[in-house]
Amino acid sequence: MFSKALAPEYQGALSALSVNSSLTDVLAAATEQMTAAQRAGDAHETARAALAVAEAHRRLGQVEAADRAWKSSYRTARSAGDVPAMAWALWSGGTLARQRGALALAFRLLRYAADLGKRGGDVVVHGYSLAGLAETGRIQGDYEAVGALHDELLAEARARGEARHTVWALEGIAQMHRNSGRYDTAYELFEEAAGIAAAADDRRGHAWALRGLADIVSVRDGDAARALELLGRAEAGCREMNLSSALAYNHKMRANVLYRAGRYAEALETYEQALAEFREMDEPRGQALSRLGAVKARARLGVADPARTAAELAELGGVLDRIGLRHARAMVDKAHTELGLPIEEPHR
Repeated sequence: MFSKALAPEYQGALSALSVNSSLTDVLAAATEQMTAAQRAGDAHETARAALAVAEAHRRLGQVEAADRAWKSSYRTARSAGDVPAMAWALWSGGTLARQRGALALAFRLLRYAADLGKRGGDVVVHGYSLAGLAETGRIQGDYEAVGALHDELLAEARARGEARHTVWALEGIAQMHRNSGRYDTAYELFEEAAGIAAAADDRRGHAWALRGLADIVSVRDGDAARALELLGRAEAGCREMNLSSALAYNHKMRANVLYRAGRYAEALETYEQALAEFREMDEPRGQALSRLGAVKARARLGVADPARTAAELAELGGVLDRIGLRHARAMVDKAHTELGLPIEEPHR
């Protein structure tokens, strides 16, 4: 039995905020509370409000503001000797680093966060930080290193009835199965995640689960119509909460579905839309994946000659190598084969 999804990153006077609160509303409330706490000289409350400010900015794709806010939260918490608040700030910073493609920094900050969370006796931030480490490794493509950690965190979340973390773990494990070609298993896990998220009113988790289902329906079943319908439902949830990053990834997946269906002109337009969104929020992983799709779509449309396509793929390979995205890097090599192009050494 799962409880209603909670948002433990909203703390202190902001703890009444819902996991589904509009991010613009969260940002306004958190900024107001942070200013009030500063005036009152309450460092503990200031640090917690600054954490909510950081998370709202991050999820809105405002990465520079998010960077300033989590660092402010950490400095304030450290000055007050508030170890759990320090851990939460480092978790936010590590999550932002992963979003920006700085995976080595993400690992470092999240390890510090996990250690401080354990030292400070905050099991929630400790668990969130371990989950962040697992997700960073999964995005990197190091499934052997983080597969067991995903399973462990899923078991713990189920045991405690934590819907939000159960959904997160299910989606992460599902994604690893999907990327390994085990589509049926992935579909079952995404479907379970969607059901739990819906029952717990976790709209963010539900949107990501629908995106995963759409991907499987497209690649396994070739059912573009159903995949697009699922993505349309996910997009509605993203827009309701102003989830900029999730919306951009939704658009990138929509482009993938259109590409697989042979609707290359529509796919190209949608890849370019997603690319613009990722550029606006300075998210290199999303940019690289959108560029890869656009290169393939232009090649299929015959608007780019093979030499230019090969050069762009080689350059993208270098970008993905620098970020450290193993699975995505393999996708570049697959694109060469798919388009009948020789594999060139990436530009470093």
